[in-house]
Amino acid sequence: MKQLNKLATAMIPNNGGELVLLQREDEFSIKLSGARGVLMNSRVYNSEQELAKLGCAHIKNKESADVLVGGLGMGYTLATALACVTASSRVTVAELIPEVVEWNQGPLGECAGKPLADERSHVRLGDIAELIKQQKPDFDAILLDVDNGPEGMTNSENNWLYSSAGLSALYNSLRPEGMLAVWSAGPDSMFITQLKKAGFKVSNKMVRARPGKGSRHTIFLAKKP
Repeated sequence: MKQLNKLATAMIPNNGGELVLLQREDEFSIKLSGARGVLMNSRVYNSEQELAKLGCAHIKNKESADVLVGGLGMGYTLATALACVTASSRVTVAELIPEVVEWNQGPLGECAGKPLADERSHVRLGDIAELIKQQKPDFDAILLDVDNGPEGMTNSENNWLYSSAGLSALYNSLRPEGMLAVWSAGPDSMFITQLKKAGFKVSNKMVRARPGKGSRHTIFLAKKP
């Protein structure tokens, strides 16, 4: 097996630790320094694609739709969202860590087909919570993949997004019939209850890390009436 090479590192704000970008031949991984497993891998991305497909299914024919993606990662959610919406639509991706954007503009770009080069994609550097706190009904879909699920593992500030105040702000950031889709490593019945209390109509779907196999992940789908 070829050697695993460290390409770059980046610090996560608010004492979230250090991200490490690794490469072995044409395979890339991003891990949290000191953790055993990886956060992302360029060969395991089906659930990120499903997040975008499920979250954008209701707007596939809508002209001038607006989508917000929380977390750029390796670009798979962004790329799939772009593939799901019309040519007149706009997909904004909020990314907290500048280096992650740089990696996607560089060595990671080919993995997801260079979605940042699409003229419909727009990068907003900074915490997605700052956008959400404006509580303006600007979006037809919000796709959240900023952590390991409804808890802030890599950034404790993300916990606000899943609080009552955060869910209320997410609700108010969606247009009528807008969809909030949240990626999670596993099920969470308490989170479903919180979403319903915020006014959403809620369902969830189990998806696999690879098509038909691999780890089971959960996509929470919360629709604004």
